[in-house]
Amino acid sequence: MLHTQPIDIVRTQSLTSLVQREVERLILTGELAPGERINEQHLAARLRVSRGPVREALRGLEKARLVEARVNRGVYVREISVEQALEISEMRGLITGYVCARLAAASTAEQRAHLAQLIEDMDAAITANDAQAYYEQNLAFHDALMDYAGNARAKEMYDALVKESHLTRRKSLFSARAMAESNAEHRMILDAIRTGDAAAARAAGEAHIVGGKRRFLDAIGVAETAI
Repeated sequence: MLHTQPIDIVRTQSLTSLVQREVERLILTGELAPGERINEQHLAARLRVSRGPVREALRGLEKARLVEARVNRGVYVREISVEQALEISEMRGLITGYVCARLAAASTAEQRAHLAQLIEDMDAAITANDAQAYYEQNLAFHDALMDYAGNARAKEMYDALVKESHLTRRKSLFSARAMAESNAEHRMILDAIRTGDAAAARAAGEAHIVGGKRRFLDAIGVAETAI
């Protein structure tokens, strides 16, 4: 009888983690689209691994709510309904407001300078009409807020929510007007952090996510009163 040695377990887990990160990247970049069926065999061949690590990786992504297993049909990239997207937005708003308030109470000059630079980079993307660059810098700005706030649990929850909403959020930042509105809200957040006004920073953070929700609904042509 064969027994799995500890080193074999480590190798399998490491490979599964690598596969999971790559499949997650394919989903978040849109290479694997919402609603698309994931072919384990083709994916294993593409990544040059056996189907075992792919299967384990998909189980992990199902727990992360990025894919869903359908009985007798296989595994599919998860599709998020408008209602689900709005629920996720509400939770993101609460966490964003919280971390902005924390930063208003305690942030360094270096942290504020980095946030300001990201805002300038987003301005440059708007001028260049580069929605992809803006989107990436927008993610970096929010990641920085979460990192600098210093609450690991809040960041963990926020990261999970962002991954779920990634594709729907991208749709709301295609137009120059939407990008300009979004970055103006970033400035309001940073201004409140600079003045040390925790209540204003919380309000600005929550208002920014509310604005994002409105831009998302505008982008898909749905009135909020219809939800």
